[in-house]
Amino acid sequence: MATANPGMGQITGNVLFYSTPEPLSVDLHKDLGVKSLTGPFKFAKEGHAVPLTVTEFGPYSLCGPIIFVGEDKIPLAVMGLNQGQNMYLRDDGMFEAGTYVPAYIRRYPFVFATDNNAGQMVLCIDRSAEFIVPKAQADQLFFDAEGKPTEYTQNCINFCNDYEVERQRTQSFVQLLKDHDLFETKTATFTPTNPDNTPGEPQVIAEYFGVSETKLNALPQDQYIALRDNGALAQIYAHLVSLAGWERMIALALARSAPQAANA
Repeated sequence: MATANPGMGQITGNVLFYSTPEPLSVDLHKDLGVKSLTGPFKFAKEGHAVPLTVTEFGPYSLCGPIIFVGEDKIPLAVMGLNQGQNMYLRDDGMFEAGTYVPAYIRRYPFVFATDNNAGQMVLCIDRSAEFIVPKAQADQLFFDAEGKPTEYTQNCINFCNDYEVERQRTQSFVQLLKDHDLFETKTATFTPTNPDNTPGEPQVIAEYFGVSETKLNALPQDQYIALRDNGALAQIYAHLVSLAGWERMIALALARSAPQAANA
């Protein structure tokens, strides 16, 4: 569990969206707070793939693909087809209606980081966040007059603690998939249409790891039932269903590019 940090230590690591993380400290941030913005998610405009916890697989499966990447098989919510372009985020800093916003985005500007001096996780804020302002402009302060975290800050601390629990649960879920050797390499492709309306050459949009339905169906009955009973099977199928979202994203990209081509 984490709380506001009384001092400032050295932190390490690069985290998506966070350019200037600082340990939350009454010494550094007693005169700061946050202001409300009509478009609070502008910081996520370059988040075309965002970390997702396993309990979020169900709601996000209705929005887009859920993939696994890297040696650690980190689950990501795909939010765009092109590097640095979140297709679901409007120019005004709001998500398209009906889009599930991952908790990773909702916790911003708070994040955990490693304090090298103390050897533990500390709660940080991204000092570069647009909505962190001097207290005279703030709608919510980080600390009260006694130097204690405000109700707003405490709620954010609780949210980040809950997120950390879900992150660890996600790691256990991924390890379970590894233990059952359920991963395989997958590709998402797109076949464009030539000017003469004939199919063009297929183009690879993404390569990633996903659960193999063949391997899943080949599991011994007792292992399959165990996955069902511990809740993992439902999350696996949410991931598999989500992969149909590639077609939705391609269709959305084509629909958005059509007016631009017509105006060119």
